[in-house]
Amino acid sequence: MTRKVAVFIFLSLLVSGCVKRGTQSNTNSPDAKSQVEKVKPTAGTGNVQGKVLYNGKPVANIDVRLCEKFNRFLDGCGGQIYKAKTDQDGDYVITNVPPKEYEAITVRIFDTDGYVFATTSFGISATKYNVQADKTLFVDPTNLFKADLKLTDPKAGSNISGDAVEFKWDAYPDAAYYKLTLTPDNHLSESRYTNQRVDGTSFKATKALDQGGYQWKVEAFNAADKKLAESAEDITFNVQ
Repeated sequence: MTRKVAVFIFLSLLVSGCVKRGTQSNTNSPDAKSQVEKVKPTAGTGNVQGKVLYNGKPVANIDVRLCEKFNRFLDGCGGQIYKAKTDQDGDYVITNVPPKEYEAITVRIFDTDGYVFATTSFGISATKYNVQADKTLFVDPTNLFKADLKLTDPKAGSNISGDAVEFKWDAYPDAAYYKLTLTPDNHLSESRYTNQRVDGTSFKATKALDQGGYQWKVEAFNAADKKLAESAEDITFNVQ
């Protein structure tokens, strides 16, 4: 992936109360509550523990950061930053964190410059993480995705007829279905699709496309509805 901006992923995480002595969870999710505390916090500080997955499997050696401040326009992180890496089980523990409320956790997307992080209110604000002294805050797993799905037709920069337009892309490993989004430059145009589910690797527009410029992208999902990949960049083309 070549984009050097943070990637916002909506996990809809909400803070909840303590679930057992010495631990707390930031969600009501069984995934968070089922985690086993790996490291006891140093007296007077707290730990933050979570897991990173791709296609349902743990991912090792991934950078994770707890951020004092949330910044939508950089890489999601600001203020004091606390770091950790995932182990072979995909688990991370950010240790010796001063007790207070933190505004973001960011997870690097493999070896790229992109990050994912949890948000609420449709991406307007980050999930809050309330770290308490002598406790471990468990957070829901983060599901990574890649940006290497290949779009094949229409090609970037092409000029095509608006009749019977068919979108095609390469099959992605372990994908159960795809979502296609077509966005016209003219915001008044009705020739658009948003998260159109497609069970194969092609989709034919149900009606002729209006004249003008368009962008399109495709996302791949596994059978558990977890996002596996997206097209590396939006493809632009023109309907004459």
